[in-house]
Amino acid sequence: MDTKALRQKILDLAIRGKLVPQDPNDEPAEVLLKRIREQKQQMLKEGKLKKKDIKNDTIIFKGEDNLHYEKFQDGTVKCIEDEIPFEVPEGWEWTRLGCITDVIQYGLSNSAESTGDYRLLRITDIQNGCVNWDTVPFTCTDEPEKYLLHKDDIVFARTGATVGKSFLITDLPYSSVYASYLIRIRLIKGISTNYIYQFFNSYCYWEQVTDKAVGIGQPNCNGTALKELFIPLPSQAEQNRIIPVAYNLLRIADIVTSEQKSLSELIQTTKSKILDLAIRGKLVPQNSDDEPASVLLERIRSEKEELIKQGKIKRNKKESVIFKGDDNSYYEKIGDKIENIDDQIPFDLPQGWLWCRGYSCFEGMESTKPQGEYFDYIDIDAIDNRNHCIKESKHLPVENAPSRAIRAVRKGSVLFSLVRPYLENIAIVDEKHSNCIASTGFYICNSNGVLLPEFMFFLMISGYVVNGLNQFMKGDNSPSISKGNIENWLYPVPPANEQEAICNKLNTFSAIIVNIEKSLN
Repeated sequence: MDTKALRQKILDLAIRGKLVPQDPNDEPAEVLLKRIREQKQQMLKEGKLKKKDIKNDTIIFKGEDNLHYEKFQDGTVKCIEDEIPFEVPEGWEWTRLGCITDVIQYGLSNSAESTGDYRLLRITDIQNGCVNWDTVPFTCTDEPEKYLLHKDDIVFARTGATVGKSFLITDLPYSSVYASYLIRIRLIKGISTNYIYQFFNSYCYWEQVTDKAVGIGQPNCNGTALKELFIPLPSQAEQNRIIPVAYNLLRIADIVTSEQKSLSELIQTTKSKILDLAIRGKLVPQNSDDEPASVLLERIRSEKEELIKQGKIKRNKKESVIFKGDDNSYYEKIGDKIENIDDQIPFDLPQGWLWCRGYSCFEGMESTKPQGEYFDYIDIDAIDNRNHCIKESKHLPVENAPSRAIRAVRKGSVLFSLVRPYLENIAIVDEKHSNCIASTGFYICNSNGVLLPEFMFFLMISGYVVNGLNQFMKGDNSPSISKGNIENWLYPVPPANEQEAICNKLNTFSAIIVNIEKSLN
């Protein structure tokens, strides 16, 4: 279930008058707006407002032609039918935000301090719709009344990545003011703060505020733009009926979201656990009739020796043989040197399995150059790191080929990002992308025959490999590992038949998990 869309649907129904039924006995919103205009005139007389605060107030009404018009203070009237977002029910009215607020005001241009008379609320203090007031810094001001926050105030981010984001002040444990990158509004009596705040979370609001935000590098929305926002306004009584219904439905949506998140986390934990069981030989039963992995490795090693004798390949002096001695300890043989590596072995393996370093189970990476007029390029951003697949390669002119485009791949190659490996940009190359060229940002895992390509893929996305390689990261800006880290790592190798059985079982589990994940969306 798409709970974000569900929340928006609830809010959309609320502001369109479709969440609760209208009551013909309710006082029309037109009367409420007239009373607000009278109230603002009285505030002007009492000095609580200035002429500039109400000079742009307007009246929106329907003419005899059933079109919407707007009357300005100088008496002029303009047809605004093409600006009205949608039709509202009988008894509702369209108005501008500025017409139902007293003053829309910018915040205090003071620095945050470690001590002071007041807490200084900033954009950065508002996270996920909450404020930890204990961590909000202090400031001092000679105009506290001008900037002092009150319960039911609404503040808006007027600049930056969160422009337009609003926050309703419901709790004020400390005397607090607000910073200059926030705008504060206070609603006139008769307008439900909760109703308007829910409107500020709706698509109707965001479409308007996005349209009015200016600036490309640093978008902003000023007070004038906020005043001009269209508000669909029901009667005071209907506002009060809408809020509890909307809140209850939104609370249910939040519960569903929370449950989905918990289930999603459980699914990821389950996937990791299944992979862990697989690479430890605990997912499928062992078959004593299977050819041991050591026999397969020895056969591949013999074939390589023959190729070395023929001068077709060079010997990799780092290749090794790992075995268990008569004392049940693990030993590694490199050339004529034998060394005890018990302290390096992370866990025991079943009968027929063996430990193998990357040097001994991966072929060396091949370099290539783009040919022709165009070529297909796989960069790190082409990887879907959640589903571990290639989203889409880039079709580039050869003359514009990046200098990093030199890694040859083939069907069954596993791409493992050397940059920020914790992001798990890992994928197996399918037939569609088998002729691509990959970035040097990847280590290209090509099996020498010891590992089936699909098992190699499952192995490389396992927590054992990813978390293990993360420990070798170096660098601050783009923490990375080296190809040597991958090649020197220890990999558990099952018999070939068991590798196939493990892959079949993992694919079955994956299909089940995919169906569960689809049901959540």
